Order: sequence, then structure tokens, then C-alpha cells
Amino acid sequence: TIGLAAADLRNLVNEAALNATREGRDAVTREDFDVARDRVLMGAKREEVLSPHEKQMTAYHEAGHALLAWLLPDVDSVHKVTVIPRGRALGVTQLLPEEERYSIGERRLHSELVVMLGGRAADKLVFDEYSAGAEDDLKRATGLARRMVGHWGMSEVSEDHPFLGKEIHESRQFSEETARVIDQEIQRFLNSAHERATEMLSSQRDKLDRIAQGLLENEMLGKDELTELIGPATERSYATSSADGGNGQASGA
Repeated sequence: TIGLAAADLRNLVNEAALNATREGRDAVTREDFDVARDRVLMGAKREEVLSPHEKQMTAYHEAGHALLAWLLPDVDSVHKVTVIPRGRALGVTQLLPEEERYSIGERRLHSELVVMLGGRAADKLVFDEYSAGAEDDLKRATGLARRMVGHWGMSEVSEDHPFLGKEIHESRQFSEETARVIDQEIQRFLNSAHERATEMLSSQRDKLDRIAQGLLENEMLGKDELTELIGPATERSYATSSADGGNGQASGA
């Protein structure tokens, strides 16, 4: 429950109690809390039945997110990946932090962009087309890149405009030329992350296929199943933080 606020914990306990009741138990177990955490962080299960092609596309999309998070040492650990529709997503890759964090460096943020665009990169690599399922990924990645450039000054142009992030964050007036430079930097960040995601997935295509096949067969994979399929995850090396203040992340198709 690292990073969960008091309201999140109250919701977690309530959901666990409801699950125990549904299962006919008079006491709450760890299994109930696991089910409740998935519901709180990933959303409620939906009843849609995907066509075989939709399910395959979703499996590769989530496999792209999961494999990159599995390989990159400075992002949160993969907890679960599923192709069961949850919340508004057709599939979800759930990442959970291993420690409380209060700050973050640009290296980790660039890696997070790579993971966010991993599903889209997998779509193009495997099916030679992009899917509409990447809409939320693109929205979140663009928002993160904009904060990196406009709020935190994490770009090359910041050397020429040292107060760029401060000015934009405080909504001060800036020229159309500055706005154009900001948009170019955001696009550069996103293109670089997408290229890196594509290169990594191409070089590890066998592992991408194994995760996708595992999802098609089992619908949900946890750490143990992923380790059995593709070997141990890269050891986490981050010393600081999370962009979302320590809450778990979920990338969905």
C-alpha cells in the first residue's frame, strides 16, 4: 500500500470486506485485500467479451508495457498485467513502487515515457498499425513531457531560457516563438521515447511474444508467472522518486 492516502486505504478495506462477503466468508483474508487493491488501482472488471483479434492486439499492447517496465531499472516494478477489461481499459499493466519516494530525476522520467509508449510501439511492431487503445497512453505521455519541459526545465532549450519552467508554470506571458520551441521539445521527447521502446521491443521480440501468449492463455500474469516466462526482472536501481507521488501506475490499452 505504499503511496496510498488515508482515503485510498479506507476504500481498500471496504472493498476487501465486500469481496469477503461475496465469497461467503466472515473474516477478511489477504486474498480479499489483493482483489481489493486491483479494483482500487486498476478499476472494476468489465463484462465485455473481446474478439480473438482484439484480445491478441490487447495482449501485445500490454506485453509491450510490461516488458519495458521489466527491463528498465529505474521505473516501478511490474506487479500484474492483464487483458481482462478493467475500468475504461481493455487491458492493464500495473506497476507498484517498492519504497516511498518524494522526488524524481529526469532519467527516470524519460524511462517512464518509454514504458508509457511501449504498448503503441508493440502495436506497430507486431501489427504494422497503431490502435485507438493507445489514446490514454499518448495523453499521459504528452502531459508528462509537457511538465518536463514547461514546469521542470528538463530540456536543452532550458540552458538558453533558464527560467522557462518557472514562467510557464506560473502562467506568465511568453512569445509564440517560445511556445513553438516548447512544442518541438515535447515532440522530441515523445519521438525519442517511442524510438527507444521500438528498439528494445525489437531486440527482445521473443520475450514480447512469450508474454503476449501467456496473456492469451491465462488473461492475467503476476511477477512469478512473468519470471517463469522471461526470466528475472532487471534489478531496480532508482534512488529517488515517482512522478505520481508514489502511487502505483497502470498503463492500459
